[in-house]
Amino acid sequence: MQRLSQLAEIGREGRAGAHRPGLSAAEQEACELVAAWLGQEGLEVSWDACGNLYGRLPGSDPAAGEIWAGSHLDTVPNGGRFDGALGVLAALEAVAQLRDVPRTATLCVAVFRDEEGWRFGEGCFGSRCRCGTVTDADLQATDADGVSIGEALAALGYREPLGRGTLPAAFVEVHIEQGPVLERLGLAHAVVTSIAGMSGFTATITGSPGHAGSTPMEGRRDALLAAAELALALRERAARIDGAVVTVGRLAIADAAANVIPGEVTISIDARCPTAEGLEALVDGLGEACSQVASASGCAVTLDPVWRSRPVPMSARVGEAIRQAAATAGLELADLASGGGHDAGILAEAGVESGMLFVRSRNGGVSHRPEELTDEADVATAIKLLAGTLATLGCAG
Repeated sequence: MQRLSQLAEIGREGRAGAHRPGLSAAEQEACELVAAWLGQEGLEVSWDACGNLYGRLPGSDPAAGEIWAGSHLDTVPNGGRFDGALGVLAALEAVAQLRDVPRTATLCVAVFRDEEGWRFGEGCFGSRCRCGTVTDADLQATDADGVSIGEALAALGYREPLGRGTLPAAFVEVHIEQGPVLERLGLAHAVVTSIAGMSGFTATITGSPGHAGSTPMEGRRDALLAAAELALALRERAARIDGAVVTVGRLAIADAAANVIPGEVTISIDARCPTAEGLEALVDGLGEACSQVASASGCAVTLDPVWRSRPVPMSARVGEAIRQAAATAGLELADLASGGGHDAGILAEAGVESGMLFVRSRNGGVSHRPEELTDEADVATAIKLLAGTLATLGCAG
């Protein structure tokens, strides 16, 4: 908990919450601090070409491969202290606890770079880089200041992070739930069954601008009102599909003025569902909602896809190891799908047996905000469960 507090101070610069953009000097400082802690625990510290950090505890049988545990240290702007960082420090503590336990596989704490993705536009950069899915085109993506990923890497001393690296036999990620379900259930932990499929769209609603005072209400084609109707229609369709969620997170009015009827509005649409069938139905529902609103409002509505990822199931083997550790500790677990993307999903898509352990979020599940909170007792049991999981996956005796 003290180390979480130390990390939260890096890059705060007067903010209430943590602020460590991906591939920034602040994220690098956090990684270097964790590297020092890894070394203090007697782990072998190394870095790869895109700045991912590793702390290894060698096993007795090189042929047994490696078992990784970890997460990320970057944050959203003015974010919480637990998101990502808890998974890194839980892995450090769990691996340190197993230092004197006989083991065949090498245990490794993995710290991936730029998981949040808000700076350059796509998340999980470090894990995608390790899995060999980052391209030259990806390195040209720029932030709001025009700095490219390639330039940010070079400024930190990293070069040409292309090509697939050696991957582990299994990966376990401890992460706060970032939602209210565990708190409502009265449970501290959950096995993550899958990571939701996600689709992002931009919808453009085109009506007719006009004078706010001299244009009668009847017959107006107000693009903002149509956008509001669309947001409500999207909510209605998501409610029909088990586990589905839809969010309109950005809205922009073209040529906005207080005395002008909005003529064009652009909104973002984030649609997620834990099953492939549900995601497909949800996306179909978005198209239907656009057609419905266009017909009722007289505005033109266009829906443009921006990105899409499929649902990713977590490893049954890793999940069973987590459940075994919980049974030994006398703890009850829930089964939950993750609505957020994580590095575990990237490794799973690359063929790594990956699993996640959720830890209860307090304050109604708020996350990506300074109010993010997880109890110290829940952190302690998460470390205990992770150590048991790693012992099952990689240790003998």
